[in-house]
Amino acid sequence: MLRSALVAGCATALAAAGFAMAAPAGASELAPHHMNAHKAAAAASSAGNLVYGGGNVVTSPTVYYVYWGNQWGTGSTVTNDPSGEVALQQSFFSHAYGSGDTFFTSQTQYCQGVATGTTQCNGAGTPVGHPASNPLGGTWLDSSAKAPSRPSDAQIAAEAVKAASHFGISGDNVQVIVDLPHGVVPSGFKTQYCAWHDHTTASNGADLPYTNMPYITDAGSGCGANFVATGSSGVNGTDEGITIVGGHEYAETLTDPAPSSGWVDSTGAETGDKCAWISSGQGASSIISLNGANFAVQSLWSNNYGGGAGNCVVSYTSASNQH
Repeated sequence: MLRSALVAGCATALAAAGFAMAAPAGASELAPHHMNAHKAAAAASSAGNLVYGGGNVVTSPTVYYVYWGNQWGTGSTVTNDPSGEVALQQSFFSHAYGSGDTFFTSQTQYCQGVATGTTQCNGAGTPVGHPASNPLGGTWLDSSAKAPSRPSDAQIAAEAVKAASHFGISGDNVQVIVDLPHGVVPSGFKTQYCAWHDHTTASNGADLPYTNMPYITDAGSGCGANFVATGSSGVNGTDEGITIVGGHEYAETLTDPAPSSGWVDSTGAETGDKCAWISSGQGASSIISLNGANFAVQSLWSNNYGGGAGNCVVSYTSASNQH
């Protein structure tokens, strides 16, 4: 079972190389805030366009959050969230729909049901879906027990399955985001990755895409804090990584819910990987507006940018109107 991860920041070139080697299978997101990371990001972008691998995409996306562990609070109410990650995550996805969202629309150019090896759908197949209304399907505080301080991959997957049973959902059109509480550090978080997405099997035997989302602000600048100048946007710089990382994993699940059977490039990089931690020029991470609310995001890869040359974009209304 392949996994894709958003790799965290590093302090030295040696560390960056080590993190790249230690990244999970299928991963090629690159580290922020260091010269080597920018060189590596450019190399990833030059690996060519995303190519269809024959698997599913998400054609009708809905997002579900499970807040795992009584560290978040007891009963059904989150009370321990020092950075306000829950409210920001919910606001971000609650605004990601319709004509007021021209960010995730770049991913609707990708599709399923076409020949393996396709790089341009051109209206064929079934495209990645773009919600017409709020795609946040539900949230649940699972306070039945304390989340492990260093949960394993298998434990995170099991929590996703538990949440899917709670919500009564399964299949590639749903995404379960397993939110870990402040202070919980799964192996590799903060040093090797910021988050990762994968898929498992729901209790009814259907596929289940899910995301391991640690408490992003625990990683500080290593996972996006103060990465984008906020200006007068009202965005809190210390919280930028919450939506930068969240948008990255959501977009990659849309186009590759069962890594790496959907859309990846020749190196295995997904749509967010190819554009991670760009700080200037085309595809630079930015503050965008989603239905009137401002959020920090990284860019996403567009195969049809520049007449098919491909590049990273933060706004997309059509193949001829994107930047």
